[in-house]
Amino acid sequence: MAASVLQRCLGAVKVIHKCGSHSFIARRCLLSAAYTDTKLWEEREKDHQNLALMAALMDRTYDRNFPVSSLTISRFVDNISSREEVDQAEYYLYKFRHSPNCWYLRDWTVHSWVRQCLRYEARDKALHTLKNKVQYGMFPDDFTFNLLIDSFIKDEDFKGACSVVEEGMLQESFDLPSTQILSLYALSSYLATKPELSVSEQRALGAALLKCGLKQDNSTGLSAQLLGCALLGKVEMAAGIHAVFRGMPLMWTPGYLSQALAVMERVAAAPGDSKLSKDAVDYLEGLLQDLSSASDSNSSSGEDELGGEEEGKKKEEEDEDDQAEREKLPLYVSRFKELSGQLQSGGKVDPSPLQVLVSSLVQQGLASAEGPDMEQYQRKVGEWEAERQQLIRREKEMRERAEEERQARQAAKAASQ
Repeated sequence: MAASVLQRCLGAVKVIHKCGSHSFIARRCLLSAAYTDTKLWEEREKDHQNLALMAALMDRTYDRNFPVSSLTISRFVDNISSREEVDQAEYYLYKFRHSPNCWYLRDWTVHSWVRQCLRYEARDKALHTLKNKVQYGMFPDDFTFNLLIDSFIKDEDFKGACSVVEEGMLQESFDLPSTQILSLYALSSYLATKPELSVSEQRALGAALLKCGLKQDNSTGLSAQLLGCALLGKVEMAAGIHAVFRGMPLMWTPGYLSQALAVMERVAAAPGDSKLSKDAVDYLEGLLQDLSSASDSNSSSGEDELGGEEEGKKKEEEDEDDQAEREKLPLYVSRFKELSGQLQSGGKVDPSPLQVLVSSLVQQGLASAEGPDMEQYQRKVGEWEAERQQLIRREKEMRERAEEERQARQAAKAASQ
């Protein structure tokens, strides 16, 4: 029931906003052309290389158990000129990650890799290396995350966009307001497609909604927090608290349904105009009803189905904290009814679905958030280029020194003869 409530309420966004306002928001939900423009990146000093020769050089270097420099792998990625070469670069990025120099993969190489994947329609490769970041060393900055999320959103691949958002959540990369807005748009748009979510997907979406919602001090952020806590609470009730926080940047404290109710309580008591979206409140209500029904059903069947000895063994295996949390369910149901009444009487429930609230946030805040991002990116590209040039000079000096030493050895050998 909870899932159907969520799907029905989020799906209503397509009906509510068919007018011109919605079409404007749909266009503006994407990053501007200035933000995604490659001109600044392409203006860097070129270091043209033959990739076939570079690949042969790296192969020989690895065969001799010598490390490949970060500058070499950077040149390889920068000189990609086709879809096939993207596949080659993926292989050498993997090799570099498993080499002694693995810690020195440069930030600009990660950025360049994502840009090259987008340029040569290899977005799947960018996502693959991002999801397998330990194997490839892919830890992008927020600006790079934005470019990749935006690319998926433009093609209405909201599931793919959410996969990128999930990786951003795991890296805790929600510092930029633009990243927060794009992430919330991707999440709400994906939920509006009425997906059938697995437990792992519920956990990932719930964590992303919660972490991103905490960064937005408004009705949209609060609604995202409520929905995120509800999804995580559902996982906690089904599989225990360890299934929630393991591998996630989340608090280990049990009680995500309690946290959801705390969000409702905070909004109900707040003197401002903060509200919660009706679909998020309805989802929590449906979830509590489903959990209560399942609890009543288990209580009535109990030992008749499992047998007294087997049931006792099952209870012993359950984590005490998880069991204590499940026993609080009647209290949560009662508290929800009380808080729901307070929200309704105080006019604190927004009838608009979460996706509409996010679309409004996009319209109001994305354009203004882009300016600081682009200024910061311009500075960062300058810093990257200065660091790259320094590495090039250092490489040249080392080669000259090596050549001098080689000539000195030859001269000494000739003199001895």
